[in-house]
Amino acid sequence: MLEATMLAFGATITCLAQTIYFEARNQPTIGQVAVASVVMNRVHDPRWPDTVCEVMKEGPTYKWKQDYPVKHKCQFSFYCDGLSDKPKDQRAWNKAIQIAEEVYYSYNLSIDIVEGATFYHSIVVDPEWNRQYITTIEDHIFYK
Repeated sequence: MLEATMLAFGATITCLAQTIYFEARNQPTIGQVAVASVVMNRVHDPRWPDTVCEVMKEGPTYKWKQDYPVKHKCQFSFYCDGLSDKPKDQRAWNKAIQIAEEVYYSYNLSIDIVEGATFYHSIVVDPEWNRQYITTIEDHIFYK
């Protein structure tokens, strides 16, 4: 399923869809758009890598295997939680692909609902970092 998506949509849309799926598939559309917007805001911010896939995979890797992320140290937790990154819910995956395409291709053409946010976290955690609060959408809090 994931391999077929990569062929059909390309790595960029697949990476953005994976982020949406694993970080926000339990959210309504607005929450999924918000998560995708954070990825796109990072892509367009010089402090982060300039591709969606590099942003999604950002974090420390092991010296002995540069493409293997250190568990629980990634920017997007799903990428380095040790679990499979292959979607299982086809309906949610299809929705993630649709949202990924819409957010990716309309970036700079539509209103950014998270107002430039480049960080977010679940309401159930309280990270030590302190950023400028932007908004709360469903169970994610967004920051600059």
